[in-house]
Amino acid sequence: MKFSLKQIQIFQLVAELESVSEAAKRLHMSQSAASMALAQLETQLGNELFLRQGRRMELTNWGVWLRPHAHALLENCATIEQGMKDMDLVSGELRIGCSQTPAEHMLPHLIAELDHHFPRLKLRAEVENTEHVIEGLLDYRYDLGIIEGHCDNEDITRQTWCQDELVVIAGANHPYALQERCSFAQLDMAQWILREHGAGTREIFDTHMHEHLEQIKVHREYEQTNIILELVAEGTYLSCLSKRLVQSWLDSGRIKKLNVPELTMKRDISFIWRRQEAENSNRSAIIKTALKITD
Repeated sequence: MKFSLKQIQIFQLVAELESVSEAAKRLHMSQSAASMALAQLETQLGNELFLRQGRRMELTNWGVWLRPHAHALLENCATIEQGMKDMDLVSGELRIGCSQTPAEHMLPHLIAELDHHFPRLKLRAEVENTEHVIEGLLDYRYDLGIIEGHCDNEDITRQTWCQDELVVIAGANHPYALQERCSFAQLDMAQWILREHGAGTREIFDTHMHEHLEQIKVHREYEQTNIILELVAEGTYLSCLSKRLVQSWLDSGRIKKLNVPELTMKRDISFIWRRQEAENSNRSAIIKTALKITD
């Protein structure tokens, strides 16, 4: 074998951090040693892996090709090391990118179950909208994603966790909340407060609503659902959010679900991961546990 695992590790970190000096710091080695190892790797493979843009390191086409293979190789090495050390194949750290609805209402229960059954598995979760979760997965910031929107990227594998439904809501004192049903003409006249573009909720809402209305009046957009709910409850706005997310607000009576019979908005909440990656015991344990707790 012409190259070493250390060289592959340095390559992977430089690709992630776009900096030789930052990668060297992470690995507790000198910048010159890291640069030399990277140069040796390029010589041994016979291709340049990075373009030097000042202090920033940008992957060449060969570097882009190598990155998923390098990542898989290092993941397999970590699995071997951890498995032999602890005799526990479900262990180590896994980074999850999770969109807001499953993060707030499903992920805590899942983590509690995993902590009980797989105490050696450590999860590091970050909450972003669906678009950013997909980007983070492809950029290797996450090992696994949980999204509430569509993902048609050919480089990603998707598995459904469960179904969710979006509902149109208004404050309890809104005139529409007192009606048995709401028409599209009324929805067209309303002012809306919605999730931002890139959110799975917004994507589903826009797709379904545009089948009936060419354009609606979007007054504000927010990433934080609590802000949206407070404004809807206290103002004269409408919104559209996950029924799971707003159920406690509906139960409290502060907001009402509007009856729009022609508008049915269902979606899948799904796990996603990079297609090229091999079977992974940590990922399998997470998905199996998630499916079990939603049966």
